[in-house]
Amino acid sequence: METVARITEISARSDTSFEDAIRIGIERATKSLRNVKGAWVKEQEVILRDGQIAAFEVIMKVTFELEE
Repeated sequence: METVARITEISARSDTSFEDAIRIGIERATKSLRNVKGAWVKEQEVILRDGQIAAFEVIMKVTFELEE
């Protein structure tokens, strides 16, 4: 069986953790994209306010198979 996939880049943010940001991003991606097969976390960043961590942000590359 031959498959062709596309990769799209998304960002997601959480007030809790990087893991939560990843979960939020994957949940949202699967609402818009069909056949999501995986994701690669490309970047992680913390957002600071008054010297304290206010949010965790990830940039991910999401892979999904194209339909025939």
